[in-house]
Amino acid sequence: MSIRPRRSVLYMPGSNARALDKARSLPADALILDLEDAVAPDAKATARAQVAEAVAAGGYGRRELVIRINGLATPWGRDDLAAAAKAGPDAVLIPKVNSPGDIMVAARELREAGAPERTRIWAMMETPHAILGADTIVRVAMDPASRLAALVMGTNDIAKETRARLTPGRPAMLAYLSICVAAARAHGVDIVDGVYNTIGDDAGLRAECEQGRDLGMDGKTLIHPGQIAIANEVFSPTAQETEWARKIIAAFDLAENADKGALQLDGRMVERLHAEMARRTVALAEATQ
Repeated sequence: MSIRPRRSVLYMPGSNARALDKARSLPADALILDLEDAVAPDAKATARAQVAEAVAAGGYGRRELVIRINGLATPWGRDDLAAAAKAGPDAVLIPKVNSPGDIMVAARELREAGAPERTRIWAMMETPHAILGADTIVRVAMDPASRLAALVMGTNDIAKETRARLTPGRPAMLAYLSICVAAARAHGVDIVDGVYNTIGDDAGLRAECEQGRDLGMDGKTLIHPGQIAIANEVFSPTAQETEWARKIIAAFDLAENADKGALQLDGRMVERLHAEMARRTVALAEATQ
């Protein structure tokens, strides 16, 4: 099983050249080089050029590089998309996705602009329309032409648009998060949780990472390098989990268990579905070493 870790996904402002350079040494699994919210209107063109240059120059190792463009309906969106297509990042993040058509239009324009086939699309889920249409939107991933590989929760925007409050434990957000997790899993794409807004609150960040992990998220978007270590830790299998997963796999791989759907292991009943889960746990552990 091949897996690409997305435990820690750090937003980096595209207008900050020093930050783009520093990101080459940060232990994040993925970097979102941002041309949208983090960039003032009068700095959009400069940020676009800097991000395209940084991606083309490389030097980011195995970190996944994602360019978040401005919406295609804005004055900057199509120029952003054309520049991203030429630079060839791992993915382009499309903001304010409201319908399947938003993804397919972006995919078509990437293709027409000459983007390499490996450049995927990530979709921001940050509006009421996105939540209500999550299954229909994510279903386009079944069409390879869509390039859709991951969802990113925009919890701050969801709170703004729905008037829900982002309080500790996020009770008002749980339904929206769970709907999108279900849609992602139904159609085989990854999903990354929204940001934690308080810098320096390690306990609060850890609690929210653990909540996202337990809901089924693959990782968390971050706003500061100081948040990376906790996200990487929480979304990684523990040594005990990995050891148990290897034991389950080994048990089902025994010839005498080849035709068994379930068996007893160390006093616990395990089924073949647990073996499938175990293989993902081991693959993630190996990919993050």
